[in-house]
Amino acid sequence: MTDPGPAERYARARDAAARDRSHPVTSTFAAAQRFTLDDFQLAGCHALEEGRSVLVAAPTGAGKTIVGEFAVHLAMREPSDKAFYTTPIKALSNQKFRELQDVYGPDQVGLLTGDTNINGSARIVVMTTEVLRNMLYADSPALRGLRYVVMDEVHYLADRFRGAVWEEIIIHLPPSVRLVSLSATVSNAEEFGDWLDTVRGDTAVIVSETRPVPLEQHVLVRGDLLPLFDDRAGVATAQVNQELMRIRSFKGPTYENNRRAQQLSSARHGGYEASRRRPQRGGKRPVRSANVQRIERLDRPDVVQLLARSNLLPAIFFIFSRVGCDAAVQQVRRAGVRLTNQEERAEIRAIVEERTRTLQDEDLAVLGYWEWLDNLERGVASHHAGLLPAFKEVVEELFQRKLVKVVFATETLALGINMPARTVVLEKLEKFNGEARVAITSGEYTQLTGRAGRRGIDVEGHAVVQWTEGLDPQAVAALASRRTYPLNSSFRPTYNMAVNLIDQFGRPRAREILESSFAQFQADRAVVGLARQVREQEESLSGYASAMTCDRGDFAEYSGIRRELSDLEKTNRRDAGASRRTRDERQRQIASLRKRMQRHPCHSCPDREHHARWAERYWKLKGTIDKMRRQIETRTGTVARIFDRVVDVLAELDYVRLGSDGATALTPAGRTMRRIYGERDLLVAESLRRGLWKHLDAAGLAALACCLVYEPRRDDGGPGERGLPRGEFRTAFGETLELWQRLDDLEREHHLPGSEPIAPGLAQAMHSWARGAMLDRVLDEAELAAGDFVRWAKQTIDLLDQLSLVAEAPLAATARKALEAVRRGIVAYSAV
Repeated sequence: MTDPGPAERYARARDAAARDRSHPVTSTFAAAQRFTLDDFQLAGCHALEEGRSVLVAAPTGAGKTIVGEFAVHLAMREPSDKAFYTTPIKALSNQKFRELQDVYGPDQVGLLTGDTNINGSARIVVMTTEVLRNMLYADSPALRGLRYVVMDEVHYLADRFRGAVWEEIIIHLPPSVRLVSLSATVSNAEEFGDWLDTVRGDTAVIVSETRPVPLEQHVLVRGDLLPLFDDRAGVATAQVNQELMRIRSFKGPTYENNRRAQQLSSARHGGYEASRRRPQRGGKRPVRSANVQRIERLDRPDVVQLLARSNLLPAIFFIFSRVGCDAAVQQVRRAGVRLTNQEERAEIRAIVEERTRTLQDEDLAVLGYWEWLDNLERGVASHHAGLLPAFKEVVEELFQRKLVKVVFATETLALGINMPARTVVLEKLEKFNGEARVAITSGEYTQLTGRAGRRGIDVEGHAVVQWTEGLDPQAVAALASRRTYPLNSSFRPTYNMAVNLIDQFGRPRAREILESSFAQFQADRAVVGLARQVREQEESLSGYASAMTCDRGDFAEYSGIRRELSDLEKTNRRDAGASRRTRDERQRQIASLRKRMQRHPCHSCPDREHHARWAERYWKLKGTIDKMRRQIETRTGTVARIFDRVVDVLAELDYVRLGSDGATALTPAGRTMRRIYGERDLLVAESLRRGLWKHLDAAGLAALACCLVYEPRRDDGGPGERGLPRGEFRTAFGETLELWQRLDDLEREHHLPGSEPIAPGLAQAMHSWARGAMLDRVLDEAELAAGDFVRWAKQTIDLLDQLSLVAEAPLAATARKALEAVRRGIVAYSAV
């Protein structure tokens, strides 16, 4: 698609403004884009121009970020206005930072990602959500003039580790700030929008389930791409291709090409099926005997070549394993597959050399640079969290430039990074979740396959599922058809949150604020539904009570005696092995109940059994109602009750003081905790107060900070005593571990979940790195990929930066030295 020139853009803007005089800013902005805006994009822009906040929920690749960019455009129209653009991960922040710089220039755009501060006072600042949350609690001067906040990928709110940050921001932003929430398609967008409307004021909810590029679904069976759905059945019915069902059932020929379906499909796909060649003589041929019970999968190089012949590249293969991604690249390399021409290879080499020129020569071999470069020149790469961030950024850039044709990636690539492909291949429909292999959800399937189809380039995108033993086409069709991706809050009060809220608002107002969270909103909605059911059931209960009314006495009382007698008799029969004393006591109770029953006036009623049948329905329904009432009691005020338990822990440790008049005030220790963020906020604050780390040198403090942020992978038993750095570190680590145990016990006493033990698995490697050790030695000690080490090093830097600001002078200086010692080499290079 060609970029319109200035004259054409002006003409389009003039015509658009003439057509829509009620939204002139939107019309001018839309006309300046390289493509015509969709209805949902225009609706979002219109809402912002009208001064409303907006929630846009749309499929991956639909272009919802254009609404966020329009908010930035609106801010830049007024000299004193600012716009913040928040993202959940640093890679997305870096990408958006570069995109906005291209539009508004380097002077107008800043970047804040915890360990990176570039032009932070700019009018447009891209940042991670945690940075904005910290700014709100600190009442940062940078908030002055803030007019718009864009929250990209706001569905991260459901993340159980970091989701609370999104809710904190939404609740605490000043009322004058317009909020632009951008979400993947979720099934309860209206519910989330209702909450936003409640806490932020007038909010437009705009939902689009239409992909800008249609998605064609296929199953790869050996060398054939069979349509998942039978086109002859029509779109409304979405019937599964019967040829796939026959292959699964092994009835008749197990593998016959569905020629009609393929021809129909090829007409829409631009003829890619017609270009597909049959296997060479001597190669694997389709199975045609019903006696053959196995259909072998194509090797990855064969799949890549099939896609290349069918004009279905570039492609992303989602493999739910880092090792699997790297192994796939090696398979393709060993097979001699080359997807680039000489000119492309030269361009790839030039870009790679430019982007990595600051890497030290001695590190290149350790990082596998030369093999990685050779793979890139072949047009193939892997993309996962273990890859050095600099390498990942190069892969992303080359893929966007259509120079890398095939990327083998883990699902982390599906989290908003701009890397659309023509085709997405799923080798399996299950993944390891840390405990077991589980099937992917329909939401995950939609998120992954949403990468297929490049707007303005492809007529349609293609999702390919490889046939595996036991594959059920109906189950695949259900994944492809269903759009159930509910957004559920993961919000819970933390110690840092509690002291900040108490400091700013006082305890009563803090409880009210927490009651306005999405978590409580959802719980209250559930309570509303339960309460409605209780009211409806109570009407039936009243009817049952009337039906069992007896003119001789209280039949509810009589039926209660009968039920108690029946239950006791059942217990006595089941518990035949009870002691004689127990059985004698029960017999006395049974005899007493029988006497009461026989003496009751209702016992002689001629309609007694008729009344009893209604009574049985009455008591059964009453049990159901009582259960629902208990659910209501446990849900109402859930968040505030957790907050109260957190405050009780803080009070016991003297971070807050509870006055006789019910007021709650921070102590000096509580004021320190206001600036300590993260999962270990209480442990860090207590360690500082007790002086556990004051004798550590810079390397020792870096190692200990790493222990507090590091989360070992499954089955990582840790290094043991012999693997820990020597000297003061071991003393400090032991005391910190003992403190964690005491705090964990205290939390559980207050009915809080506690936390995981601190993990020293990376302590020796971080200690060596901070002392200047070479990269190869450190990675060997860490037993980690370079990308993983960099990630934990950055989180260590984040904590050290906090310590340098909140600790007393000697330890603060040590923290700053430790930070600088860690931020070197590949860690420093990956800072942006």
